[in-house]
Amino acid sequence: MIFTIGISEALQSLKPKAEWAIHGTVITWMDEVQTQPTDAEIATEITRLQSVYDSQDYARKRKAKYNLLNQDEMRYDDLKNSTTTWVDAIDAIKDAHPKP
Repeated sequence: MIFTIGISEALQSLKPKAEWAIHGTVITWMDEVQTQPTDAEIATEITRLQSVYDSQDYARKRKAKYNLLNQDEMRYDDLKNSTTTWVDAIDAIKDAHPKP
């Protein structure tokens, strides 16, 4: 799934407690304490947040695969049977989705 960071995420990141509304690309700034970020600041923050999100793609893919495993049972069975099923499964996931 491709996720694109937008103006809302940038505003939330830049001014987390600010009051604002957005309709399409039009920002209505309602905060009387904080100043509205410039278009350039918003664009820079969108780029930064997208980069952070994209850099964690491998972690999201790993987590989705880890969630499919019954890890507690696998570890228990490995202890009882002197096997390495759980470690092998984790290694396979990490090999399929390497950390950059």
